[in-house]
Amino acid sequence: MNFEWLRSRKAFLVTTRILMAFTFAGWMAMLNNFAIEKAAFTGAEIGMLQSLREIPGFMAFTAVFLLLVISEQTLALVSLCLLSIGVALTGLFPFEIGLYATTVLMSIGFHYFETVNNSLSLQWLSKQEAPAVLGQLISVGSLASLIAYGAIWLFFSVVMISFSSAYLIFGGIGFVLFLWLWLGFPKFDSPVQQNKKLIIRKRYWLYYLLTFFSGARRQIFMVFAGFMMVEKFGYDASDIALLYIANHLLNLYLAPKIGHWIGRIGERKALTFEYIGLIVVFVSYGLVQDAHVAAALYIIDHIFFAMAIAIKTFFQKIADPADIASSSGVSFTINHIAAVVIPASFGIIWLVNPSMVFYAGALMAFVSLVLSQLVDSELKSKTALVNS
Repeated sequence: MNFEWLRSRKAFLVTTRILMAFTFAGWMAMLNNFAIEKAAFTGAEIGMLQSLREIPGFMAFTAVFLLLVISEQTLALVSLCLLSIGVALTGLFPFEIGLYATTVLMSIGFHYFETVNNSLSLQWLSKQEAPAVLGQLISVGSLASLIAYGAIWLFFSVVMISFSSAYLIFGGIGFVLFLWLWLGFPKFDSPVQQNKKLIIRKRYWLYYLLTFFSGARRQIFMVFAGFMMVEKFGYDASDIALLYIANHLLNLYLAPKIGHWIGRIGERKALTFEYIGLIVVFVSYGLVQDAHVAAALYIIDHIFFAMAIAIKTFFQKIADPADIASSSGVSFTINHIAAVVIPASFGIIWLVNPSMVFYAGALMAFVSLVLSQLVDSELKSKTALVNS
């Protein structure tokens, strides 16, 4: 065994991905059933909860100010600690305000970790290896999520434990992994000194727009597609766990291949394929009446998330290497502008006509499709700028 690799940058990225994926998967897979069965949530409350969950993502640009006093690696670890504690506490507060509070705590950890993790990945990986390695990291996350969903199925189909016990187990395991990361890895230096101030550059405009609409699309999937499975089609916690298992089994196999595929065909073609597929999926969500067809759409929808690699590698190609840390925070905030607004506002729309939520998602995917056609021209502009 290569013990030196176990203390490397890539091993750090792999381990943090396992922690985040495992704890967050456990939290998310139980959320809709916990909210409906224990906290008596309707579409309006779940929309409000998801909007509150996204506020720390909206504030992710503040990560650059924290980096004035601590390193990105340290911020990533502190964030994972908060994520684990928030998940562990969730089941202990089965009422509206309590669930809102634990969700915000968990979300602070999740979103600040994702911000700095994206930055560290793009700094530590070369442009040539980034698509493939990012795909492999998604695959690793899928494996960790699979273990989480398998545990949930066992908890609620065989062992029959309570929601509070299940959340404590997931958060506790996450905290143990955090201690291992904190004590077992050295402090890594950044290959390029990062700008530690808020940076918004005009030449990154297309990346910002693609990121904005990606955040909007993600919210419709995360909030309303899963809620539809429970409210409209009566899926229980073990059913949702099995559905998530199917999603991540496919991601485990497909994500590395998608990463290689993006590296081979380029970002524009990959994004074009993704957005055409999303238009079809969202329109179908609005029309579906069969629980099995809805499950198939949910799985297909989830597969498209791996193609978000193309937005990250597009930015890596056009960005000044010193801008990556600051821009990761800015882009995360842009991603969450829609994420803060959509769950609460669309939760009201859901009460009137759930199909309209998904038709709006199809419209967003269409706008993204149009924007994605400009990717190659922006890459050529960057190349011309460098050559000049």
